[in-house]
Amino acid sequence: MSGQAAGFRATVLTLYPEMFPGPLGVSLAGKALADTAWSLETVQIRDFATDRHRMVDDTPAGGGAGMVMKADVLARAVDAVADERPRLFMSPRGKPLSQERVRELAAGPGAIILCGRFEGVDERLIEARGFEEVSIGDYILSGGETAAIVVLDAIVRLLPGVMGNAQSGETESFETGLLEHPQYTKPQEWEGRRIPDVLLSGNHGAIEKWRRAEAEKLTQERRPDLWDRYPQARKPRQ
Repeated sequence: MSGQAAGFRATVLTLYPEMFPGPLGVSLAGKALADTAWSLETVQIRDFATDRHRMVDDTPAGGGAGMVMKADVLARAVDAVADERPRLFMSPRGKPLSQERVRELAAGPGAIILCGRFEGVDERLIEARGFEEVSIGDYILSGGETAAIVVLDAIVRLLPGVMGNAQSGETESFETGLLEHPQYTKPQEWEGRRIPDVLLSGNHGAIEKWRRAEAEKLTQERRPDLWDRYPQARKPRQ
């Protein structure tokens, strides 16, 4: 699938282009795609194989289980779409994706995303074509496509005009260095549980103080790694 957007351009190299746009074709991302706020192109890696069987993988050097995607085939696919955009390879050994990196990518021209399969890809391809390895968590998926969808969803929602209220993203988890505070809505009482009185008080100063305290409490309890970095996160962005 491709678009004619002048803004953020995503190109995904994959053995399963039919997986896209998938969730990216609905809700905020889907509306933005239809409105050409961003564009999505998929490239079938197998199209760049040169043998009659269209082989994209081979046995690992040194022995071992599984198959490894071939550097020469992948290089032809990458070179066919290469430009100034960052090149991301979805990999469990990559640097964990952060909201800060998502903001950086959203501010750029787009991304070329390589989705691996099998046991991975030839290391020489990663080095020779300058791929940044990115992980979405400490677990293993069947391939990089699901991870690529996660990355693109996180990016697209930050593009100008995609969120109806841009301010709604400013207090979300990770944007302030903390997890987000609890949220409530009507009815005021449900199954014997009431909305905290402070949220109904109309005292905006007290509400903000409560929200910050709850965010700090949740972060300390659930993400001590974030809490350890929190003093630095409170510094104004440069």
